[in-house]
Amino acid sequence: MNVKILFIILLLGLVAILGLVCILLSRGGNCNSSPAQTFPEHLHSERSWLFADLTQEEMLRVVQHLKSHLGVILEDASRGNPSDNCIYSIDLQLPPKATSLSYLDHEGSRPTRQALAVIYFGNQPLPNVTEYVVGPLPEPTYHQDVTVQKYGGQVPYQRRPPLISEYKKMAHFLHSTVFPTAPRFMQEVMNYDGTNLAAVTTSPRGLRSGDRATWLVLFQNVSGYFLHPVGLEVLLDHSSLDVSHWNVKKVFYNGQYYRDLAHLEREYAEGCVHVEKIKRVPLDGEFSSMKPRVNLAEPSPLTYEPSGPRYNVRNNQVHSSSWSFAFRMDLNRGPCLFDIRFKGQRIVYELSVQDTMSVYGSNNPGGMSTRYMDASFGIGYFTNSLVRGVDCPYSATYLDVSFLVQAEKPIITQDAFCVFEQDLGSPFRRHYSNLHSLYYGGLPGAALVLRSVTTVGNYDYIWDFIFYPNGAIESKVHPTGYIMSSFLHDDGLNFGNRVGDHTLGTIHTHFAGYKVDLDVGGPLGLEIACSQGGMACMQAIESSWGSSLWRRMRTMWLPVPKPSCTREARGEEEEEERKRA
Repeated sequence: MNVKILFIILLLGLVAILGLVCILLSRGGNCNSSPAQTFPEHLHSERSWLFADLTQEEMLRVVQHLKSHLGVILEDASRGNPSDNCIYSIDLQLPPKATSLSYLDHEGSRPTRQALAVIYFGNQPLPNVTEYVVGPLPEPTYHQDVTVQKYGGQVPYQRRPPLISEYKKMAHFLHSTVFPTAPRFMQEVMNYDGTNLAAVTTSPRGLRSGDRATWLVLFQNVSGYFLHPVGLEVLLDHSSLDVSHWNVKKVFYNGQYYRDLAHLEREYAEGCVHVEKIKRVPLDGEFSSMKPRVNLAEPSPLTYEPSGPRYNVRNNQVHSSSWSFAFRMDLNRGPCLFDIRFKGQRIVYELSVQDTMSVYGSNNPGGMSTRYMDASFGIGYFTNSLVRGVDCPYSATYLDVSFLVQAEKPIITQDAFCVFEQDLGSPFRRHYSNLHSLYYGGLPGAALVLRSVTTVGNYDYIWDFIFYPNGAIESKVHPTGYIMSSFLHDDGLNFGNRVGDHTLGTIHTHFAGYKVDLDVGGPLGLEIACSQGGMACMQAIESSWGSSLWRRMRTMWLPVPKPSCTREARGEEEEEERKRA
């Protein structure tokens, strides 16, 4: 080959390599064709501190104050017993909206920074759950019991969410106390070797107030075990604060109920049990494994920011050319956004997740009784680290969050939030004209995104808050992960679909609840609560707020779910009385 041609090929290859390096390092600004966008310091308000999560130092100070001033011994919840006093959680206590707005907009006094502490008092004559507001931070001097104010009375102890240590004791009780009562059945039918069965708990834990009994559904202990039920379910009564007094109330196997596992063992020995032999699954779970079945020959497309990011993140505040907002991660409810402004004007005071719920149907007791309400487990607490290049773009900005729950020291979840700008894949608007005159006009489609991911048991929820250049906000949740399954027997196909030889993918419904506190045109002193929304909700807003405000608001469209609206306004009843008069 001609040396000159070879030199040209090598030179072109070098240019291509340098171009790729510039793309990957574009955030550093060294290879950009134009300077990265900068944001003046004054755009970032220190007042966003109002909504910031507690710092690790603040959490530790609250723990020290409670241990010194409650007058009881507080055990470490990570190793606690049901009969102990312990700190369940410590989280931010938000100030009232009126106080916040006075501080944000009218140079009002700085609101007192406070924490909300949830305490389990198991070692009391009347065990209960108590909530305290602790402040002022960072040097707390008081703790105020707000339980009666919030709930109208003391919270009975049996209503408490189980500690992780209680779940561990339930699993140990199964293996050490329950399974040994049916040795032959467990060995011959379940192929039980002490480690190959995993239990999944259901919720709620009873049908009547005061109940604390949980169906434990058994699965093969392999990767993706949610898809490998074995047909055995145990109803465990764990209401007693003494673990040795726990007992089995009922057992279910392959369509039949038994008093306990000893009863099932006797029936099995007499040949009265219809047995379904289950193939033992390898540890990788076979079809339930998350391991890719196909090796990708080429890497996926990457997000490219030619001038660096067009947004800026400082502490708990995000700024772009059009948008600004503060954010935090609530321990129970999950991601929350505050003080959302479009081109400097506040349009939303709060936009936050409230809860997610899954309602199941099955012909097995565990599945038919399951009503998961994920805030009771902790949507924020079960937020997990985001994987770069999969959960979010490599070039996104990643942020950590800290929690203090069921422990005496904070837990840090790295890369729990990501912020990025995404190409929408189509123009935001465009028009090509070849009638009378020839022209083209278009605007590239791009949006600013705040994302987090929660994994509660089998489900992963991807939470997106998307900000468009026309002033629209979209809140979106994408459920993924694994389905929850039941053992397939008898008329099981009336309750779902077969997804394995003995696996029923059970029918279920998801609900996601959001809180949206709109401040379009300023605080209005009026709330519109739309449980399922659509245009009926928008018509309710128009009739309540008046057409002039409605015309201002229509350009700020927030997607809401379909009809069923209620209206609450200050002085609404008095106004109606005056109209009648």
